[in-house]
This record gives sequence, structure tokens and C-alpha cells, in this order.
Amino acid sequence: MGKCIIVSAGHFVPVEIISEKDDIVIACDEGLEHCLRVDVRPDYIIGDFDSLDPEYLDMVNEMRGSDPEKVITLPHEKDDTDTLAAIKFGIEKGYKDFRFYGALGGERMEHTIANMQCLIYLKEHDAKGYLLDDVSMTTVIRNETLKLNEHMNGFISVFAVNGEAKGVTLKNLKYELDDVTLKPGYPVGVSNEFTGKCAEITVENGMLLVIINWGRS
Repeated sequence: MGKCIIVSAGHFVPVEIISEKDDIVIACDEGLEHCLRVDVRPDYIIGDFDSLDPEYLDMVNEMRGSDPEKVITLPHEKDDTDTLAAIKFGIEKGYKDFRFYGALGGERMEHTIANMQCLIYLKEHDAKGYLLDDVSMTTVIRNETLKLNEHMNGFISVFAVNGEAKGVTLKNLKYELDDVTLKPGYPVGVSNEFTGKCAEITVENGMLLVIINWGRS
């Protein structure tokens, strides 16, 4: 099973989106525009399409006519965001590894937070996800160790989410921790730095939001 690549409608700086044989690409509403900017044709399009430009809406309608199962139309008023609806669709297809583009930044901070919460949703459904842009990667780990190679550079921050994170250990970073408990209300894990060694982030019980930023301080 490959990866489920979801292109959302948030802030998007054109980056290469690599889709391999067993991957699927899902465009969420205006995420279709992002896909076409980098010459990626999505396998599925999902959304209510109420704000899509006419030229892209024509493409949706054409796809709906030729491959109706490839277009999932959502109601205007709904509980799930387009991105979460795409995640649920991907999980139904059997995917466990999710990559997100167009899911960070922009004017709608609430969507950025919602997409970070989607990483928690994935962990709770035995899957994993990564929010990606041109300068950062964001993921959530749960009761596990994340290993990062010696070539990583920039800054790394860890935050307890969904309750306390117990047994947190940070190795081979500028500021190390050994078997401590992090709490959601105290951001002690912000702006750590790589040291040119293979780094490890461990949480024995709970979840950590991990943000790696290699593009700016």
C-alpha cells in the first residue's frame, strides 16, 4: 500500500509533489488549483466546490461526467472539513500513510489548527500523517520513537497534545530531555536545534506534535 496524498485549499508555495505507483492524490476543493500549478492530476476531487473558479469547476464537471466515482461532492454545511473528509475516504481505501500539502499557513489559522488535529485523528486510527510545505514538516507521534538522520538541520519543536505526554526523551539535540512529562499548557519544547547527529524523539505514553522547520528561524 502506498501513500494517500491530500492537497488542501490553504496557503500553497509550489513544491514538487511526488506520486508513486501505489499512491493516490486527493484534491480538496481549491486544492485542485494547487495540483494543476505543479502539474499533478488528482485521482479524486472532494469538496462542495462553492468557491472554485469557473475554469476549474468545468474540469470537475468534466471529470464527474467521465468518472463520476472520482468526484465526491460534499454538502455546503457539514461537520467534517474537506481535509478530514478526504482522510476518512483514504482510510476507507486502506491507506495508513498520509501526506498533506496546502494545509498550513494563510489567512485561516483555524484551518491550520484543524489540520494539526487531523494528525491526532490519524494516530487514533492507527495511521500517520505529515503536513508539508516548502520550509517545514509537522507530524504527531504516539507511544513511539521518531528517528531523524544526521543530515537534518534547522529547528525542531515538540508539544504535548491530547493530554500529558509522559516519558519524553530527546537525544542528540542541542537541548536534551530524559524521561520527563510535558503538559499542553507549558511550551517548553519550542525551538530546539539539530546537532549533526542522528536525533531521537521518544514519548512512552501520550502524543507529541513535532514541528521541524528548516527554512527560517
